[in-house]
Amino acid sequence: MCVSLVSAVLANDVNKLTIEEQRLPDAEKAMTGLLAPFAKPLAAIARLDASNTLDQIADIGREGFNIGKKIAQQQADDRPLYWFRLAANAKFRSLDLPAETKAQWIDRFELESRGFGTAVFSKAKKRILVTGFDPFFLDRHIDQSNPSGLAALLLDNELLTADGTSAEVQAVMIPVRFADFDAGMIEKLLMPYFKYNKVDMVVTISMGRDGFDLERFPGLRRSAEAPGNLNVLTGATSQAPLVPLLQGQPLRGPEFLEYSLPAAEMISLAQEMNAPFPVTDNRNVETLTGKKSPASLAELKGETSVQGSGGGYLSNEISYRSIRLRNLIGSKVPVGHIHTPKVKAYDKEKELQIVDQIKLMLAAAIPTLH
Repeated sequence: MCVSLVSAVLANDVNKLTIEEQRLPDAEKAMTGLLAPFAKPLAAIARLDASNTLDQIADIGREGFNIGKKIAQQQADDRPLYWFRLAANAKFRSLDLPAETKAQWIDRFELESRGFGTAVFSKAKKRILVTGFDPFFLDRHIDQSNPSGLAALLLDNELLTADGTSAEVQAVMIPVRFADFDAGMIEKLLMPYFKYNKVDMVVTISMGRDGFDLERFPGLRRSAEAPGNLNVLTGATSQAPLVPLLQGQPLRGPEFLEYSLPAAEMISLAQEMNAPFPVTDNRNVETLTGKKSPASLAELKGETSVQGSGGGYLSNEISYRSIRLRNLIGSKVPVGHIHTPKVKAYDKEKELQIVDQIKLMLAAAIPTLH
């Protein structure tokens, strides 16, 4: 499955390195041998010319994604794949080719190196799609990891079993960039799964607080005064939350939505197995009239969202967009968001515990899927 999306980020000045790509020298100094496993695909990009095709670009992206998964399996590290992608994009920009060609190649490579092109189910009775995020806030910690990204890389193509039923997991990586969300990346990714009944559960994952949170009520608006990985600020604040865009138009939908994950089962199994981190069914939100913890979605009628249960940043937004699309299509597929415990920079042992607990929660959901 491939998503066609020339993002606003890539369509600006394709010959100029982005802020993300400019951080690469610092990353290589901080993490010795960071790009060494990717020498072959990087060399292949340097040899490209006008005779090459988009399918060949896709092959390079898939190769990078597979190398990134292998590193995650061997070293429990999501970071090399992220930095490889940026190094590859920088090489694409340096090629002596028309800007339009480079933009198309970068876009196709981005999607394939994020797993978009290979997220196709084939093996099991049940199908679970998960998404993870890139590392972010890299100006604070250039060596920052993201447990959600590690989870996606380790879960991709995994078979989970519960009560004799197996579920295949497919995973994709999502950028921490507002422009990609505004351009419709999430909707274009998920539309065929919902429309053609290609999935039995969708779980978006990001790094969050101290424990695990299942974010019950995502909100429509952005309010976080924090940049994405391109150091872009949206201008949103808690006093003036902003509605995001969808392909140039304000995103239309209710101020709050509600997830459909089997929360009780996911929480209870973690408790029964003495999992290392608490799991909370998080109902906390903020509106222009204050902070609330509603028992039902109906209690939020007439309110203006400031923060959903998942906050006012892209973690909340991917949850909102996913549930909104599912509801518009009329799908009954369970959809929701998991916030993982946070890590500072990189913590291999803790991140492996986090991934193991995510597997446990996903397995707990399998018997509920119809």
